[in-house]
Amino acid sequence: MSPMIESIINAIIGGVFIGAAASMLMLFTGRVAGISGIVGPLLQPKSGDVAWRLTFVAGLLAGGVALMAQNPAVFASPSTRSLFVVGVAGLVVGVGVRMGNGCTSGHGVCGLSRLSIRSQVATCVFMGTGFATATAIQIFNGGVL
Repeated sequence: MSPMIESIINAIIGGVFIGAAASMLMLFTGRVAGISGIVGPLLQPKSGDVAWRLTFVAGLLAGGVALMAQNPAVFASPSTRSLFVVGVAGLVVGVGVRMGNGCTSGHGVCGLSRLSIRSQVATCVFMGTGFATATAIQIFNGGVL
């Protein structure tokens, strides 16, 4: 099988798992599978609200561990960015998540599927900002992303 076909199949399988997890969380708990909304409240936990959040996060981590065990090459490409730049980027993303009242998973996966206007606008802003940032980096770094 060609690498391109394999990549497409892997993306479809991953999308099915993400959709199933988001759908089950909504069906069984009535909650949106937005990662920032799941992880954030763990910093100030409320009684009776921790177990499902920790279980969800553990499932995310277990998926990453399983992928690494199956195909370590996926994680083999180290970032050429400094730890400082990665940290600043993470901080900027965190500020954006707070400003947008949700993250790409909450708005992009769950909000769009619920036809939320707010999520449609937020996802367009996320994507547009990502495209503009990647283009600017490409231009100003002389074609090196």
